Amino acid sequence: MTVRLLLAALALSASLTPAHGQPARPAAKTAPAAARPDLSGFWMLMRQQKPVDPGLVAKLPPNTALLDDSGAVEFVAGAFGGLKLKPAAREAAARWKAEDEMTVSRACARPSIVYATQGPFPFEILQGTEFIIFRYEYFDLVRVIFMDGRSHPGADAPHSKTGHSIGHWEGDELVVDTTHLEHATITNNGLDHSDNIHVVERFKRSPDGKTLMSTMWFEDPEVLDNNGARYIQWRSEPGQIYPYDCDPAFGANYTNAEKK
Repeated sequence: MTVRLLLAALALSASLTPAHGQPARPAAKTAPAAARPDLSGFWMLMRQQKPVDPGLVAKLPPNTALLDDSGAVEFVAGAFGGLKLKPAAREAAARWKAEDEMTVSRACARPSIVYATQGPFPFEILQGTEFIIFRYEYFDLVRVIFMDGRSHPGADAPHSKTGHSIGHWEGDELVVDTTHLEHATITNNGLDHSDNIHVVERFKRSPDGKTLMSTMWFEDPEVLDNNGARYIQWRSEPGQIYPYDCDPAFGANYTNAEKK
């Protein structure tokens, strides 16, 4: 489906069947549409993730560990950036082996947005009034952020790697609340989140408009005794999203090389 057809289909869905048939709740009072910032464009993850925006970080809730792994950096085995793992999660992480991920069955396993958003790949924002679309190059993930005032669907609604996202504006910040995410990795070293993780993101442009700054906060009481967050920033650049085209044969090549 082309982006134009996707936009048309989503516009119809947003107007007729909000939240799987649930009536839309009244929209929050926000700035007029004309006054809202335009986040549209092609965004490339910046090599340098510091300094962080103090205004965004200050809004993170208490008992939150700010992970320092945005971009190509990853934690080594046993390190989780200040996250406090419950016993079962720690035991599962201790059993994790990097080579297990490089198999034909696992090489193209998609992450959820919890890990994918901070990866070293670009993404594109297509901004409308009833919904906003995020298109990621990483694993060809596509998110729809519903801006029409709907609520999240019931707990028995389908889960996915992109989840169900609803958004609203707080001044110049886009606030996105996401639930219904499928089980997937948090830190790519054996720590996985559950199907009940809850994610809240804030996005805003820098004063010069050239940088998109964000925090991604998450809570998952089944897995963590505290909460986690990442600070992520991207630079506005000319470009386009290319197909990821993950090839599972990469896992087979890796396995054969290890055997030699």
